[in-house]
Amino acid sequence: MSDHTITPASGRELKMLGEQPTVHHSSRVRGSMLGAWTDIGPNCSIGESTIGDYTYFAGDAQVMYATIGRFCSIASHVRINPGNHPMTRVTQHHMTYRRAMFGFGEDDAAVFQWRREHHVSIGNDVWIGHAAIIMPGVTVGDGAVIAAQAVVTKDVPPYTIVGGVPAHAIRERFPREVAERLQRVAWWNWSRAELEARFDDLLDLDTFLATYDPR
Repeated sequence: MSDHTITPASGRELKMLGEQPTVHHSSRVRGSMLGAWTDIGPNCSIGESTIGDYTYFAGDAQVMYATIGRFCSIASHVRINPGNHPMTRVTQHHMTYRRAMFGFGEDDAAVFQWRREHHVSIGNDVWIGHAAIIMPGVTVGDGAVIAAQAVVTKDVPPYTIVGGVPAHAIRERFPREVAERLQRVAWWNWSRAELEARFDDLLDLDTFLATYDPR
């Protein structure tokens, strides 16, 4: 779908999203499923992946063989499930598995199947910072934060902030009890009508928990 904008009273043009995914004309999406209200920014490449409702990519991202939940915020230049070169062969060059483009016969299907089998799974309401890399086989829990330029090589628990190379836990977003209550509510599964009716409650943690997961 092409981009749509409106000009509000402020004079600043705003992109309008909707039930149909919005994909920038410079991006490529193949063999993938995009949810409602999703926004794929410029120069993205998404292959054989599932992107949940309301998730957006700022741009210049590459995603392969991944499942990404709803309401994820993905900054520019993020890489999810990058390829590996076969280091045990005489040469690491991709001519050994992307053979057809070099005239060396059929591609090595086993290399690509390995990547499929090391699927990346990202939960709901996850924020991935600029130029972060999520390595093959990693699972990122709901509500987590991946700091800019982090290289994530291990699973990230829900509502945990990680950063560094390789990424390590920095702190939890909320106390564990609060994180568990938020996961019980699972607000990201609400319908559009429920979101509209309850939108203001999302802005205050105490009100939200008292209303939807009272003790």
